[in-house]
Amino acid sequence: MSQAQLLPNFGGQRAGLSALSFLKNDLSPISFAMASASIANMGNLYSSENNPAALVQISSSGIALSNLSVGAGIHQSFLASGFKLDDGSVIGFNVNSLNAGAMEVRTEFEPNGTGQLFYANNTALGMIYSRKLSENFSIGIGIKYIYEGISSYTNHTVTADIGFLYTTDFKDLTFAVVVKNFGGNSQMIGSDLETTFNRTDVVLNKYTTPSIFKMGFSFVPYESKSKKLVASAELNHPSDNAENIRLGGELSFRDLLFTRLGYKLSVQGQNYPTAGIGIKTRLGVHPLYIDYAVNPTNRMGVQHLVGLSIPFNKDQR
Repeated sequence: MSQAQLLPNFGGQRAGLSALSFLKNDLSPISFAMASASIANMGNLYSSENNPAALVQISSSGIALSNLSVGAGIHQSFLASGFKLDDGSVIGFNVNSLNAGAMEVRTEFEPNGTGQLFYANNTALGMIYSRKLSENFSIGIGIKYIYEGISSYTNHTVTADIGFLYTTDFKDLTFAVVVKNFGGNSQMIGSDLETTFNRTDVVLNKYTTPSIFKMGFSFVPYESKSKKLVASAELNHPSDNAENIRLGGELSFRDLLFTRLGYKLSVQGQNYPTAGIGIKTRLGVHPLYIDYAVNPTNRMGVQHLVGLSIPFNKDQR
């Protein structure tokens, strides 16, 4: 059997070698709709998750939240905030939580359930600092505390993010480099080990975090008084899977309506384009952005991501 592919499968043999895979999910509806090709895009309140260096580009303090329907009844929620400081730098905080809900305990002798329930939860608490080092160059650093709990087993670890952003005057051409989820090995801890016929079936090994190295760029090929087109591309080099390329675009109308498309190259199970839409309205005197994104997959159905972001500034009518 032979298989044709557009890109070589560099690193595909590493698939599934890391833990805490919920850290790899994109929780920005703007980025999600553009196939996650977003590290070089204009900063927004979701940037603390995608590129901490872009967070310094927000015009004012604010909050953003989103919810991702992963599939199989699993949901992942995200809450972020960014605060502008007097020197122009930005400090941000975010919470990233995945919850699978209640599940029945099943054994080989009671496959229909024992009547007991167990829960699985993953949570990451992050703090980000972003500032400009020059008119065109900015840097951002983030630290995350991560908790993982499955039934009576728990895991605690810490990871770091670092991002760089460089902008030019030619069609808003921007370059970015990001390293995400950089950290050491971590291990589940639990005393309630399942045993069968006097032998232990559960082995608690140490696994790496899903670190990833990203490079990308974006630019504005077309802009008029009422329309603006942004195009972006990104190369991802994950520690636990094959290298892949993301392509995305956004077309905005009078900064009120946003349409987005994206495509992933060399990502197994992701053969369909991503898409999304966003609208800008008002919440009192503050602008309110409502964004929706969709990601059709080959085997896990259609993933939906909905988000709201509210910058704390008086919006001019």
